[in-house]
Amino acid sequence: MKRAAKKKVIAKHAKHQKDTGSAKVQVALLTTRINELTDHLKTHKKDEHSRRGLLSMVGKRRRLLNYVKKKSEDQYQDLIESLKLRK
Repeated sequence: MKRAAKKKVIAKHAKHQKDTGSAKVQVALLTTRINELTDHLKTHKKDEHSRRGLLSMVGKRRRLLNYVKKKSEDQYQDLIESLKLRK
């Protein structure tokens, strides 16, 4: 992920200017990395090492989303909608 794209994602989901580690920001960053890796795996079908990394990122995002849901249902729904995670 390019630095400019990362800054854009952080700015969109951060609570304040220096917020880079909140759960919402982490979920947003993981989602962009997951989307990029999914595109990579569509062309490189036999890349099992990247697939394993993808699965670990999906699991980490799931745990963070569960944490956000436990803390605030409204923030969870907003995050799901803004990242388009549910169809």
